[in-house]
Amino acid sequence: MAKRWSWVAVGVLLVGVWAACSDNGTKTASAPKTQPTATKPKPTPTTTTTTTTTATSTKPWYDDYDPARFAPEVRRYAQQAGINPQLLMAILYNEDYKPHDPKFERQWAEVDSDPAFGIANMHRPAFDETKRGRDFAKRKWEELPDNPALAIEAAAWHLHDLAKRLPSKRADLYTKDELLALGYNAGGGNMRIFARGRKAGSQAQSYLDRLHGNWAKSAEALKS
Repeated sequence: MAKRWSWVAVGVLLVGVWAACSDNGTKTASAPKTQPTATKPKPTPTTTTTTTTTATSTKPWYDDYDPARFAPEVRRYAQQAGINPQLLMAILYNEDYKPHDPKFERQWAEVDSDPAFGIANMHRPAFDETKRGRDFAKRKWEELPDNPALAIEAAAWHLHDLAKRLPSKRADLYTKDELLALGYNAGGGNMRIFARGRKAGSQAQSYLDRLHGNWAKSAEALKS
């Protein structure tokens, strides 16, 4: 019996040791070590940079258009064509009566029987005649909506050509610049009639009145 109990005691001891080992093993398997939760560095936000770039990006020239923006081009091409830069600038202000968004101008041309393109509102016949023998002879009238510099250059030389058509003897009803503005608006033939002393009609006179209203502003714009 004693030997039997000894074996029983040994068995109980082994079972106890096995149970203890099993408990330790179970705890290791069911409760893995918790990994430290290191705080991840916050990535540099890209949305702020994108937003700032968009907000400060240069707008298209035709948004909030002001002829004064092209004062350098007006001065340069007026000098090349030998005309008064203030006259050229005042004409740009006169012609700023409609949006100069290139897309709008092309859509307008689809319904207008005699459309004008560019910031100087030049008609195709006037542009094609003016460009002959000039540096921009190979340029097309269709380019004017997208190219303000070309529009200013063409307008300057058109005024130059009108000046050559003025009669040598003129009535003193209008100044040379006023006659050129009238010619730009009403055509060279009418300009010559006005130069001989005929009073401008209501439409031409309205254009001239706007020119007078834009004259001082044009001088200021050329200072920029």
